[in-house]
Amino acid sequence: MSRAKASTMDGDLQKVFGSTVPELYEAAAGHDAPPALARALELRSFLALTEEQVARVRDRVHADMDPDRDMGELSADKLRFDAQWLEAALDARDGYRAALGELLRTMPPPAQQARPVRTAQLRATTTLPPSAAPTPPHAGAARARRR
Repeated sequence: MSRAKASTMDGDLQKVFGSTVPELYEAAAGHDAPPALARALELRSFLALTEEQVARVRDRVHADMDPDRDMGELSADKLRFDAQWLEAALDARDGYRAALGELLRTMPPPAQQARPVRTAQLRATTTLPPSAAPTPPHAGAARARRR
C-alpha cells in the first residue's frame, strides 16, 4: 500500500480518526482495529497511487509542451494518448475521493465506533440422574449382519 505517498484526503482522515496517517496505519495493524479504519486506509492508498499517476502524466505533458523544446518533437498522437491516460487517472482519482469521502461522512465518530466485544462463554453444568443418562450406542443392541 502507498503509505509513504501523501494523498489529498490525508487531512480529512486525520480529522476523523484523530491521528496522523502513519499512526493510523500502525493502529490498523492491530487485531482490534475498526473495520472502517482498514477500509479507509485501503481507499487512501489507492487514492495516493492514483494521484501519483495523475502527477506523472501531467509532468510528462508539461515536459512535452516546454517552450524550449524542439517543435519537431511534438506528436499529436502522443498527446492524445496522454490525454486518455490523464482522463482515466482523473476518473479513478475522483472515484476514490468520493468513496473515501462517503465512508468518512457516514461512519460514526471514533468515540462511538463499535469495538469488538469479548464475552466469556457461559457453560451450563449439571448432573443428570442415572435414569436420564444417555446410554452408549452399542449397549443392549446386537449388530445386524450384512450379507
